[in-house]
Amino acid sequence: MKPSALASSVRRGDRRALAMAISLVENGGPGSAALLRSLKRPTRTFVLGVTGPPGTGKSTLVDRLLQFYRKMGLRVGVVAVDPTSPISGGALLGDRIRMARHAGDRDVFIRSMASRGWSGGLSRATSQVIQLMDAAGFDIVIIETVGIGQADIEVVGVSHAVLVVLMPGLGDDVQVSKAGLMEVGDVYVVNKSDLEGADAMVVNLLGLVRGLKSRSAAVVKVSAASGDGVEALGKSIEAIRSKLKAGDRELMLRSIKGMVVETARGELMQKFGRLSDSKADRLAGEVLAGKLSVSEAASRLAK
Repeated sequence: MKPSALASSVRRGDRRALAMAISLVENGGPGSAALLRSLKRPTRTFVLGVTGPPGTGKSTLVDRLLQFYRKMGLRVGVVAVDPTSPISGGALLGDRIRMARHAGDRDVFIRSMASRGWSGGLSRATSQVIQLMDAAGFDIVIIETVGIGQADIEVVGVSHAVLVVLMPGLGDDVQVSKAGLMEVGDVYVVNKSDLEGADAMVVNLLGLVRGLKSRSAAVVKVSAASGDGVEALGKSIEAIRSKLKAGDRELMLRSIKGMVVETARGELMQKFGRLSDSKADRLAGEVLAGKLSVSEAASRLAK
């Protein structure tokens, strides 16, 4: 199918066309750039990032948010980024069993993507997939990150709001005082709140929020497994989405700017990967021969 025809089908909400388009941009296939150029400019689709350490229940929480927004009659897309298998190159948790209940819902579209070594908790094609889901008319796009460390915060750039999901018992009292992940949340979620230490964690997080002069963040206690606290969480998210609906220019630009930067970074890394191997071999030989330092060789390769 020609890129322009595929783009038209995506805009009509054709799920099969959307799946084909996502595969095309994820693999960087011929016509992917033309496809993206054929899309309409970004609208006001609300992009919600969900990040946090593994084991905190991010997927279960996303499932609950899907239910919350479907009750409101909104169409929801989910991009679930998983660690890449070093053997197959696929997403380790790609089946998304926890969200399987929505498989028959035509107004929910769930896509698992392998990170493929991309740093920051996202996949190289995340920004492009957001654009495709935007063009397909989804009201909400939820991005669930790999979430394996303090540096996995690239989701901030492409999202209008970020949930940082934590739970008692994973050393999060220490994490509250750290930089990186603990400074990017618009809403901090204490999940599995029936566990011992949940209330103390909420107190610590409230202290963190008070110390963040540049950000205004909420702290919500939730049990995603039972659904307790999800309504309160939804209200906190909706308070942010209402700003987007009202035309908050700063909030609108936040996601678009992040997508521009991430897409440019992806293109640069692709070009670097194609061009670097033979040159790196030659420069490594010059380092071995004592003609160049490692820093000099790196500078030449970068140029």
